[in-house]
Amino acid sequence: MSQTDTIGDLLAAVRNASQAKKVQVDLPGSRFGAAVLDCLKQEGFIQNWRLMKEGTPQGVLRVYLKYTKDRRPILRHIRRVSKPGLRIYIPKTKIPRILSGIGMAVLSTPRGVLSGKEAKTQGVGGEVICHVW
Repeated sequence: MSQTDTIGDLLAAVRNASQAKKVQVDLPGSRFGAAVLDCLKQEGFIQNWRLMKEGTPQGVLRVYLKYTKDRRPILRHIRRVSKPGLRIYIPKTKIPRILSGIGMAVLSTPRGVLSGKEAKTQGVGGEVICHVW
């Protein structure tokens, strides 16, 4: 029985496409992946994403990447923190600030997938999915 880390695959594909200066990248669709992408869009790390209903029953997530005017990627690093073999949970008082507020942490909370800033304002902790800067 093989297990896969779909969120890890999503983050790696977005990071690799950003470093290769691709305009867009297509990923297998999932609600949790869409929630993570929505969080990245709200914080300005990606331009947009859409769920394309083509081919597979769950669809395809098409992510449009964001670059500066001189074609340097906005999203430089994504580091997966909580993995299937080692889940990392933090309380609301220990939510990290990434690079003094330049980056962000993405958390899975009881109120959904939130950025670290949103989780602090709502007063919830949860599982740290990744750090982005």
